Amino acid sequence: MKSPDQPLTVRQLAVQQLRTAILSGQFKPGEKLVEHELCALLGVSRPSVREALLSLQGEKLVTIVPNRGPFVATLDWDHAKELYNVRELLEGEAAALCCNRLDEAQLARMNQALDDFEAAVLADDANARIAATDAFYDVIQRGCGNRVIDEMLTSLHARVNVLRLRSMSQTGRGVASLREMGDIRDAIAAGLPKRARAAAAAHVREAARAAQAALAAADAPG
Repeated sequence: MKSPDQPLTVRQLAVQQLRTAILSGQFKPGEKLVEHELCALLGVSRPSVREALLSLQGEKLVTIVPNRGPFVATLDWDHAKELYNVRELLEGEAAALCCNRLDEAQLARMNQALDDFEAAVLADDANARIAATDAFYDVIQRGCGNRVIDEMLTSLHARVNVLRLRSMSQTGRGVASLREMGDIRDAIAAGLPKRARAAAAAHVREAARAAQAALAAADAPG
């Protein structure tokens, strides 16, 4: 595994930049990705772009269609609903397992993530909201002590963030999400597994409702 102090390779940088462009909405679902345009955008060679596309295909962010090329993956509600169902189970269990496991430093990171999320909501900064949410859930995911849950949530990470961008686009969702994540933090800090599981599951269900509304609005005729 690469040390945090080691610089990223050209391929890793290309993957990171292209992933960010997709998650931020710079490239829209269903949009064709043109290799020479990506080379200019990312400042890398075609082989590096192709490797990045294959990597993001593995994350389900890119679909490579034979004889047509790569496209930004689309995510319909049926698929999204399945992801939310899995998230509810995994994140609920992870939150419950964190009770009486997290130390003061980990709880402090959760509090900082919530502060950062609140600032991002006030600034209406979607990317900062995603970063703060990632930081919050990273503590839960790494701190729960279950490597299988950690691995499964990591494999879902990119698609979950696509859905987070959709759900957080709904009016008032950022404020509600902050309150819901605060409930999760409070239950974990108090060492109450049942309450933590219920709070985490409720948060995912509310996010699912917001994402469904956002997807429906995006599909509605202009």
